[in-house]
This record gives sequence, structure tokens and C-alpha cells, in this order.
Amino acid sequence: MVSEKTKERVAYWATKLECPVDEDANYENTYWCNRDLIPIPDDRRTWTWQGFAGYWIITGANNSAWTAGSTLLALGLSVSQAMGVIVGSSLIISMIAVVAGWMGSHDYLGFTVMSRASWGMIGGFWPVLNRIVTACIWMGVQTYWGGQAVKIILGAVIGPKYAYMENTLPLSANVDTCSLISFFIFLAVFCPMLLIPPEKLQLPLKIAFAIIVCNIFGMLIWSVRTAHGAGSLINSPATESGSTLNWNIVYGIQAILGLWSGGIVGQSDWTRYAKTPNASLLGQGVTCPLTIIITALCGVIITNATKQIYGEYFWNPFELLLHIQSVSMTPAARAGTFFAGLAFLASQMALCIVLNAISTGMDMAALCPRWINIRRGCYILTVIAVAICPWNFVNNVTTFITVLSGWSIFLSGMTGILIFDYFLVRKCQLHKADLYQGNSESAYWYIAGFNWRAIVAWIMGVWPLLPGFIRRVQGVSDGSGWDHVYDLSYFFGFFVSGVIHWVLHILFPTKKQTGASPFQMELHKTRGQHIHGQYVGSTSSRDYSDEVVVSVGKEKEGI
Repeated sequence: MVSEKTKERVAYWATKLECPVDEDANYENTYWCNRDLIPIPDDRRTWTWQGFAGYWIITGANNSAWTAGSTLLALGLSVSQAMGVIVGSSLIISMIAVVAGWMGSHDYLGFTVMSRASWGMIGGFWPVLNRIVTACIWMGVQTYWGGQAVKIILGAVIGPKYAYMENTLPLSANVDTCSLISFFIFLAVFCPMLLIPPEKLQLPLKIAFAIIVCNIFGMLIWSVRTAHGAGSLINSPATESGSTLNWNIVYGIQAILGLWSGGIVGQSDWTRYAKTPNASLLGQGVTCPLTIIITALCGVIITNATKQIYGEYFWNPFELLLHIQSVSMTPAARAGTFFAGLAFLASQMALCIVLNAISTGMDMAALCPRWINIRRGCYILTVIAVAICPWNFVNNVTTFITVLSGWSIFLSGMTGILIFDYFLVRKCQLHKADLYQGNSESAYWYIAGFNWRAIVAWIMGVWPLLPGFIRRVQGVSDGSGWDHVYDLSYFFGFFVSGVIHWVLHILFPTKKQTGASPFQMELHKTRGQHIHGQYVGSTSSRDYSDEVVVSVGKEKEGI
């Protein structure tokens, strides 16, 4: 039996460690709610069009876009065909980002809470967990490349003594001593950045995207001038033809979509901070495709030019800079690699914060809102990212990239359900208070907290893709019907899941399926709390009893 003293101690620390609550807040920490999950209030809506333009420069001008050309050329496409695929894919990414972000900029709710409306209060944990799993892996990979940026910078400053220090780790570690030290230096710089709240990130991101843009064009000018041109790869023909080429083009489109699938499904995580409802449209509609296209094109040209300079292709810019240091440590080479490394450090720092940490921190907050907020979730994610030893994924890359880019088969259906639910099922109307009420009185409780319609719709959009996905991972694809269904995976999952979800809600409508009511909580303020029969004194300037009455306000009843 647990003693009363132990119970008191546990109760005390449980209260002590609860997430902070704002002064004069209109919410309380519950199992469904905290400061980072409520509709964003006016004073925290600070993001302007410039912030969202910077967001998409950071999200689009990354390693994935840089190396997109190599992925498509490996499928047998010519450079012009590969760029056509990238243009088409980026425009589709842009359109989905605008639609998926609409609910954030108009209802000020993130993906985490919006999932409760379509999946149910408990069922909403499923899409959230999917995003957390993928984010943990991507976070690890991106922090590893951040460490490589540190390695480049310190190699330029300190010289060969650092860049070529003796490796004391075994080959089985899949990482050398210098890279491991650089990885932890990156983390030491990165972790304090997580203390900045999302609404105050605009200035750091503006600085980062200015550095990133200058670096890309700087490397482009250097490579073309040094190679006296862009090289012969630009004019090389496709190595595939006929139906094989056509299906590879289709697969290439969904592969590019897959790389950004996690970011676009969670667009509302960021658009809910928009100062005006349309503040995000320029970034999503213009900056997004433009940045991806320009980065991919520069990646192809720089890689082709460096083939003329060094005699081999370096599709990864980090490997290119490290190679430059290995063959030349002249003052010019050291200065050039230093500033390029500094730009990639800023890029990786911003990318880890924007695309992984903040969004996933919000997802983790949904798992345990009383004790986890965005900031704490970010640190939990960072610890997991280190624990998975990301260098093992990076240095055994073939199957890993196939699996991770193919993970969009699970996210595409979730994106379709989210969008079809908000626009066609709810007609852009939500009972906001019900999204924080975990009982049968909530409009989004459905059956035991699960919306069976979303579950059925998602399964129907996923299972036909699994045979082709497995065959692709195993490397035995031969152009069968299952393989071609998988080639259409993002579009298939998005539309099949979305349409079935919509139709099931038409055939089997739920209570308060449409109509709207405001977010409102009636809080009962006390001087302390009684837990397990024991009084726990105030642990902050503001304490409430466990009892929170949720008022749905005046409702406009729908179905």
C-alpha cells in the first residue's frame, strides 16, 4: 500500500509541474487543454506576410529541395523533365498548404485540436502520433546535418587540426569523432533557441532566410564561374522512355509531395498565429513554389558545375563543402566554406525549429496537456532525436529514404480527411468549446471518443497502397498494378479517404455536425486544491479547482 505521505508528495509535484497558466486566462490546464492548445488570442497573433514568406523560404530552401533533382534524374528523367515535375509538385504543395492553413488563420486552431473534430476526442490521437513518429526521425536527421554545418565552420576556423582529427570510434558506429562532437555542439546552440515562443520567432527567421538566400546564390555564382559554365548534364536526355518514363514522372511527383507531406498537413499550426486571416497567402501561394523551384534548379546547376571542377557529383551541399576543405585549405577556401557553413547552420537551426520542434511540441502537448506544452514537447522531441542515433539512418540511407518518403501514404489520407471534414462536413463551422470536452456531451465524442467514419475512410485510402509500398521498399517493383497504384499514392490516399469521410457523414450524420459556438470556459477560482483528501497550497499566482465547466455558448444548431 502507498502511504499517505507518498500520495501527498506525488500530488504536490503533480501540481508543481503543471504547465504555466497566463494571468487572467480564459482557460485552465485539463487533460484536453492548455495555453498552447486553445484558439490563439489576439495578442499572440503576430505573424505578418513577411513571417510566412520567411517560413516558406526556410521550409523550401533545404536539403530536400536541393537534392530533389538527383532523385528525379535517378528515375531516368532529363533535367528539363525533372524541373517540370518539381514545378508541378511545388504548385500542388502550395495549393494544399493554402487550404490546410485556412482553418488556422480563420479559427486559430492547430492541426492537433482540429484532428479531434474529424477523428473524435480520443481518435484524434492517431494522426497526432503519426506526425510525432515521423518528426522524431526527421528531427534526428536534420540535427545531424546541423552538426555537419558546425563541422564545416570549425574546420574552416581551426583548420585541419579539427576537420581531420583522429577518429576514435569503431566503423560500426557509423559516425566519426569529429562529426559526433559537432553534432553535440549544434545541440548546445540549438536548445536555447527553443525558449523563444512561436509568436516571437519572426525576427530570427527573417535573419535566417536572408542568410540562406545569399548563400544559395553565392554558391551558384562561384560554381558557374569556376567551372566556366553549368556543365553538360543540363542538356543530357532522359535515360528512360515510354510508359516507364511516364510512370516514373508520376511517381516523382508524389515522391516530392511526400517530402513536404508532414509540413503541409500541419499548416494550421503556424497560420493560427497570423495577424490577419490572409497574412499567410503570399508565403503559401507564391514563396512556397518559387523557393522550392529555385532551390532545386540551383542544386542541379551547382552539382553539375562541381562535376566539372572536382570530377564527381556532389548532390549533397554539406558533402560538397567538406570535400572542398579536404582538397584545399587556402584562405579563400576557408573563408568561402566558413560563410557557407554558417548559412547552412542558420538553415538547419530554423528548419529544426519551424518544421519539427514547434509543430511536434504542440502534438506532444495534446498527449498530456496538463504537464506538456510546446516548449516541453520540443525538448522531449530533441532528446528522442538524439536517442535514435540519427547517423545510423543517414549513413544507411537507401531503404531509409524510401520508407520515410513513402510514409506519405499514411499522412495523405489524414490530410484529405482533415480538409474534407472542415470544408464539406462542417462547412467551416466548429463548436470550439466541445473540442476541449472529453465526455459524451461533446459534439466530437462520437462513440467512446472515436469517429468510426474517419477510421473507415483512412483505412480505405491506405490499404490499396501497402502492397506497392512494401514492394518499393524491398526493391522488387516491376510495374504491376499494385506498383502503379502506389505511384499515385498521395493523390489516391488524399481523395479516397477525404471523399469516403464526407460521404459517410452525409449518410450517417452526427449531432451538431454543422453550426458554431465559441470557445468559453467558466473557471472556478480557489486558493488551492484538494487532492486525495489533502489540501495542496497555491503553487503559483493563479490556482483553480479541478472542476472546469465548459460552456458551449449560444449555438447555431445544424444537423
